[in-house]
Parts: sequence; C-alpha cells; structure tokens
Amino acid sequence: MNREEEQQRERDDEKNKSSIVIKIPSYQEVLEGSHSKSTPSLFTPSPSFSQAFSFVKSSQSYTPPPPATPPPPSSRQVEQSDVPSSSSSSPSLSSSAQSRNAILVSHRQKGNPLLKHIRNVRWNFADIVCDYLLGQTSCALYLSLRYHLLHPEYLYYRIRELQKNFKLRVVLCHVDVEDVIKPLLEVTRTALLHDCTLLCAWSLEECGRYLETIKVYENKPADIIQGQTDTDYLSRLTHALTTVRHVNKTDVVTLGSTFGSLSHIMDASMEDLARCPGIGERKVKRLYDTFHEPFKRVIPSCSAVPENPVHNNAEPSSVNEVVEVDDDMEDASKRRKKEPESTVKSALSAAFAQYSEIIGKRNNRAQGKKDEEKGHAPETEAENKPSDEGAAS
Repeated sequence: MNREEEQQRERDDEKNKSSIVIKIPSYQEVLEGSHSKSTPSLFTPSPSFSQAFSFVKSSQSYTPPPPATPPPPSSRQVEQSDVPSSSSSSPSLSSSAQSRNAILVSHRQKGNPLLKHIRNVRWNFADIVCDYLLGQTSCALYLSLRYHLLHPEYLYYRIRELQKNFKLRVVLCHVDVEDVIKPLLEVTRTALLHDCTLLCAWSLEECGRYLETIKVYENKPADIIQGQTDTDYLSRLTHALTTVRHVNKTDVVTLGSTFGSLSHIMDASMEDLARCPGIGERKVKRLYDTFHEPFKRVIPSCSAVPENPVHNNAEPSSVNEVVEVDDDMEDASKRRKKEPESTVKSALSAAFAQYSEIIGKRNNRAQGKKDEEKGHAPETEAENKPSDEGAAS
C-alpha cells in the first residue's frame, strides 16, 4: 500500500509540473508597474542649507554678519559707460586699422585674375590713383605686356598720374607674350626715366607673391636680408679659413686647438701644418699658398715690337746657328703638343710674338729699300757733276 501511495504521489507531481503555465508580462505592463511603484528613500534631504542649520541662529554664540557694502565701480564699467558716447567712432577706427594691414586695390582692377592669387594678405577695394596701395609711401602699377602692345602709351599716363606722392613706385610687369625683347625694352626705358622699380613676373602667382612680400616687409628694416654672422672668435675663424678650398669646419677646430690663433696658423710651416691630424698634403699646400702668395700677381709684360729687329740682309754667320734655331723651333712645337690645355696668357704671348715677327719683317724690308735708295743717290750726283763742268767750259 505504501508503494502504491508513493507512485500515486509521483504521478500527481508530474501532472502538476506539466500543468504549470508561466505568464510573461508585456512591455506596457512593465512600464506601468515601474511608474506606479516608487521605492521609498531612506534619507530625505532638506530643501536648502539655511533650513538645515537654522537652529544655529537661536544659539547664544551666534552674531549676525555685518551688512554688505556695494563694490566700487571697476575701470571696465567706467569705460563701458563712456563707450556708448563714442560708439559711432569705433567702426571707423576698426576700418582704418584693417585698411593699414590690407592691400588697397583700385576699382580698375576688378575682374583681374591676379586678385585670386593674393591669399596671405587681406585686400580691399578703394578709390585710389594707383592700382595697388602697398603702404603709406609705396604703390604698384600692374601692366601686361600683351596690353602694352595694344596701348603703348598707357604706362606713361599712369605714371604721370602718380606724380611724386610715393617713394617706392613699382611697375609690376606680367610677361605673357613670347617675343619680349622689344616691348620689355620699352617698359624698362619708361620705368627708368620716371624713377620706377620694374619687377617682371612670368605668372599671376608670381605677381601675387611680389605684392604680398612688399606688403609684409613694409615696416621692416633693410638689414633684415643681410646674413647674420656670429661675433665669437671661433665663428669668425671658421668663416675665414673655410674660404680656402678643401678646408672644412673640422679642420678649423683642429687648427685652432693646435695653434691657438690665426696669426700662429699663418706663421706655421708646412711641416707644422702636416702634423695636424686630418690635414693632408693637398690641404697643407692650399693653406700655405694662401698665406704666402702675394695678393697681386705680377704679369710679365711682353713687348709688341722687338728692340733689336733682325735685318733681312743679315745672314747667319754659320750653319750651326741655323741648326740651333731649327732645334729650338722643334722643341717649342713639342712643348706645345705636350700642353693640351693652353692658358689665355700663353695664347696671348704667342699672338704677340707672331705679331712682332710680322712687324720686324716689315721694318726690315723698309730699311732695305731706304739703304738701296741711299746707295743710288751718290751715283746720280757723281754723273751730274761732270756734265755741269762741261757746260760751264
């Protein structure tokens, strides 16, 4: 009986398990349940700090604070109170400041594609005489060579309109034609005659770059383009010795540490220079020759006409002299062949030698003719004397 009851219980349990249905709530039911249920908070803070510590005022040690005094008006508030009176003048000041830092462009240049390439500096249109106002005393006139060929007198009239109100007057010439010799010569002549600076550009980007550079360097000194050299002794020694060929900065440091000064380096012998590490024979020879060669080279002067010209009538005293002359000529020709690279000096000396030989030959011929004429003259006088005596008898 017990076993049957246990089996019956197991069967009932299985039926109950199979009959259990789990109900899943919907999304709206979950939202409604979350809104309706509010978890009670364990700590309810007071609405303000003064209410939380209001009991302090009722204590005996509490003293009320002194009344607050209004702060004095600041300088900014004073300036702001004065600003409304001068509000009308502020736009004019800001516009004038902007015009100083910007390139003023004439209304004549409207539509010029050059304006698209002025990017690093602001520019504004204004009623001005020149094309571009680059500063208080500098201006620029834009000219295209193609336009100059159509209107050759345009540049002259534009320069005349400027008068002498500007110290720097730039003629920005855009070279946009192939044959530039004649038009560029005319533009150069006009610019020089009217004390204008001519800048030639072969593209619109280059024209814009010129205008930007002149505007940026408007208030900067002229010595800004000079090279900056250090004033210490090593820098000046390096600048002096590196002008010698093949001498670098490492060699300068070696020479300076070995000899101590430039005067000692100049007085050193070739053996002393060769003892320095890293300085070979070529550098030693360069340095020694630089310090000991004269600054002015002595060029031997060759005479154009020989002092003792050789006469054509004079014959060589012996055959040996003729042979020696031939040998000298052969030696000279061999030397010329051995020296493929003839310098300008040797070429000039050879030309002067040939010229002197030609002049000597001409002088010899003229001298021979004069001697012949002098020889014939006494004979004619002797013939004429007997005839004169017979006529007298």
